[in-house]
Amino acid sequence: MTEFILNGIAWGGYIGIFLLMALENIIPPIPSEVIMGLGGMAVARGDMAMVPLVLWGTAGTTAGNYVWYHIGRHVGYTRFRPFVERHGRWLTMEWEDVEALHRFFVRRGGWVVFVFRFMPTFRTIISLPAGITCMPVWRFLVWTFAGSLIWNSILAGAGLYLGARFAELDHYVGPLAVAIMVLIVIAYIWRVATWKPRGR
Repeated sequence: MTEFILNGIAWGGYIGIFLLMALENIIPPIPSEVIMGLGGMAVARGDMAMVPLVLWGTAGTTAGNYVWYHIGRHVGYTRFRPFVERHGRWLTMEWEDVEALHRFFVRRGGWVVFVFRFMPTFRTIISLPAGITCMPVWRFLVWTFAGSLIWNSILAGAGLYLGARFAELDHYVGPLAVAIMVLIVIAYIWRVATWKPRGR
């Protein structure tokens, strides 16, 4: 994975960073932490500058999240109901849960999108309900860009601080990412096994 990211950065420079970050948000297993960290390492070597690195990376993050927002917007709130009623068992939710989430998101959606930009896995998933609840595009883009700008700056700054030693961090980031994914899968299986519809 690290070699793929390094090749992408070497091939495209800032454009490569943009494309990798967009892809990371469409296909979450690609780690943004490594992309921006290696970008920060490139800054430490003098191959890149911090400001354009962070701006291009954040633009890529925003573009990737917009794909999921657009999907949610296309599906829509009412068209989502038959899907929930048919697959509620595997989603571990009923339509009443979706309605509650919808009301909450309408009231607090902006800061939820912002805060979730700092959370692994959920920072991409949150774009879907933002689209389903028809959050205004400009508001979604502003909150997504703002949260991503801060998070990407932290990641790039960590890469700059670690310098050449950042490559060594990949030996720990990879297994940690796998462990997190395994825990998420186990938690999901447990929730499916123990979930019961209302009234049962």
